[in-house]
Amino acid sequence: MTPKSNLKTQKLLTKSKTARYEQRGKFISVLTLALIMVIVIGIIGFILVKGVTMFINDHVSLKDFFLGTNWNPGSTTPSGQPAVGALPMIVGSFGVTLLAALLATPFAIGTAIFMTELSSKKEASFLQMVVELLVGIPSVVYGFIGLTIVVPFVRNTLGGSGFGILSGTFVLFVMILPTIVSMTVDALKSVPNHYRQAAFALGATQWQTIWKVVLRSATPGILTAIVFGMARAFGEALAVQMVIGNAALMPHSLISPASTLTSVLTAGMGNTVMGSLQNNALWSLALVLLTMSLIFNLIVHLIGRKGAFKK
Repeated sequence: MTPKSNLKTQKLLTKSKTARYEQRGKFISVLTLALIMVIVIGIIGFILVKGVTMFINDHVSLKDFFLGTNWNPGSTTPSGQPAVGALPMIVGSFGVTLLAALLATPFAIGTAIFMTELSSKKEASFLQMVVELLVGIPSVVYGFIGLTIVVPFVRNTLGGSGFGILSGTFVLFVMILPTIVSMTVDALKSVPNHYRQAAFALGATQWQTIWKVVLRSATPGILTAIVFGMARAFGEALAVQMVIGNAALMPHSLISPASTLTSVLTAGMGNTVMGSLQNNALWSLALVLLTMSLIFNLIVHLIGRKGAFKK
């Protein structure tokens, strides 16, 4: 083989510059993905270890934690067990989350229908700008508005102190509304136009087409939007803390002061000593929050798989 043919063979076997760039890009992508997985697993593992410490080291039973109604980790119950009943906070978190979702969903779906099916491009663009503005407002601003407007309104209208689940619901309603609206708009836009055209060709009115065709086709996306809104509401801390009252008591009405998992965490984490029962109890609350976040994500994936299967 001549030197010239050897040179040609060597050039053919040598990776091109584009191939080297592609290999580097794949390596960086895999490395980034591995880093993200390590961080996520590390966070979950850390919270899991800290969250179960109270049950292992302090010998608190799951029954006393999840069903107990007395939250005062520095004291004990009449039976001699630590007063770490988290049921009031769990009820408060689910209360404001479910009520906010129930209140926001009709408004969000109606707004999304108007933006995608009924409004002009200018009107849709203006509403989109308003929704994006609501998303960008900090939580503390929502909480301050709730403290100065919502709480006095509830107090003057329904009585009581004004602090409670109802005030938290109104604040969360405004906070999760843009999330549900944006995702619902995307779900409605993803419905193929020939679905609408086929319905019109069969003699359906515009509202019949929206109700019978568009909304039903976009149901998985709308359900996903609602679940994401609930996850947003369940994990909100500062705004809810400012209007709910921060009373670790079982709520007996919507206008009585209550608390959520996040409000107790934010109020107490900086006032406890690492390794103490009070600190371990707060980490157990954080584990409950993490578990609920994972459940919300699992529900989203199940809805997505069901919707993909239907299509």
